[in-house]
Amino acid sequence: MIHTWTGFCALFLVACASNKGPAAASVQRGAGTVLSDMSADAVLYQYASAEVHYLYLQSYALARLKLDRNLSAPRQKPPAVIVDVDETVLDNSRYEVTNVALGRTYTPENWAEWSAMEEADPLPGAVSFLRYADSIGCAVFYITNRSLEECPSTLSNLRRLGFPQTEEDHVLCKEGGSDKTERRRAVAEAHEIVLLCGDQLRDMDERFKDRSVEHGKGMVTAMRDSLERYFVLFPNAMYGTWRDAIMERGTDAEKLGRVRRFFKDNAY
Repeated sequence: MIHTWTGFCALFLVACASNKGPAAASVQRGAGTVLSDMSADAVLYQYASAEVHYLYLQSYALARLKLDRNLSAPRQKPPAVIVDVDETVLDNSRYEVTNVALGRTYTPENWAEWSAMEEADPLPGAVSFLRYADSIGCAVFYITNRSLEECPSTLSNLRRLGFPQTEEDHVLCKEGGSDKTERRRAVAEAHEIVLLCGDQLRDMDERFKDRSVEHGKGMVTAMRDSLERYFVLFPNAMYGTWRDAIMERGTDAEKLGRVRRFFKDNAY
């Protein structure tokens, strides 16, 4: 995760002025605001950098190469490509910019407000890649952890941007938990999945949720062949399983405490 010193510098200045120390300063500012400040560099990178812009173009170019290679192999069923939605085909970095500007963190309520606006932009290369997949006879399925209530606005957003195959049965929203395994299995009943694309390793396999050993890096090594053949990973420095594994669930204050302990425990 990429961090900014903005929040820590502010904490230091307030602490010096009050002589009450960093702990008192963080209480004054609120844990949510401190967490929001800590994410500023990650959001800047995702929203404003030419580097991320190119990473998406590069990743979708790689996706096309992998798709063409996998389609050259014999198969028993019609081919399908599965893509995640958020930070894979739709860009929500402006939502994260707003969170930092307001000193707030994610909540279901402020996220629902954003998704209902239908203003997410397409990520570089996403529309052209999926139109290519469509043009050569691949089914396209969008498997997203947006809720069922968000599905209509998500469909509208995708259609407005020109994404192909945005029929209701091709956009599979979350009905229960965040595990996408059953939805992938449903696609596989009638199709051979030749490529998966996402910003989280869990968009390939739910086993990547477990970050208890080496932050999940050993699983990457164990599944490297499958990942290299069937999966394309896109950059997302703003949020994900990698961050959740450290912050865990709870209040902003609890999450902030765990983040601070992580850096303290891993400092040299």
